[in-house]
Amino acid sequence: MDCIFCKTVDKEIETQVIFENEQVLAFEDINPQAPTHLLVIPKKHIPNIQEMDMDDKQQLLPEIFRAIQHIAEEQDLDKGYRVVTNCKDNGGQTVNHLHFHLLGGRHMQWPPG
Repeated sequence: MDCIFCKTVDKEIETQVIFENEQVLAFEDINPQAPTHLLVIPKKHIPNIQEMDMDDKQQLLPEIFRAIQHIAEEQDLDKGYRVVTNCKDNGGQTVNHLHFHLLGGRHMQWPPG
C-alpha cells in the first residue's frame, strides 16, 4: 500500500510522535495551521470516515476521541481546540487515510473554510 500515513504507522517515515497506543497514532502536522496542529489517525488503514465499518464506529472511533481528549490535556489546550476531519476530495481530504486534525493554541475563527 502506498499510503503515507500507513508508512508513518510502520515507522518507515520519521515523525514527531505525540501519542501512541495499540490503535491510535498522533503526530505533528508538517504544515501547521495553528500553534498546536496535530494529526490523530487510526493505525488501521481506513480511507475516510464514510468507509468505517460498524466495529470501527463502535470501538475505534471512541478510542480516537479518548486519545484526542488525552492529547488536548497534555498539550494544555484548556482554553479550547478544534477537531476536524475532511472526507473525500470535495471535503478537502488530501491523504486517503482517516485522520483528525487537532488544532489549538489560538482563537479559532468561523467559518473555517
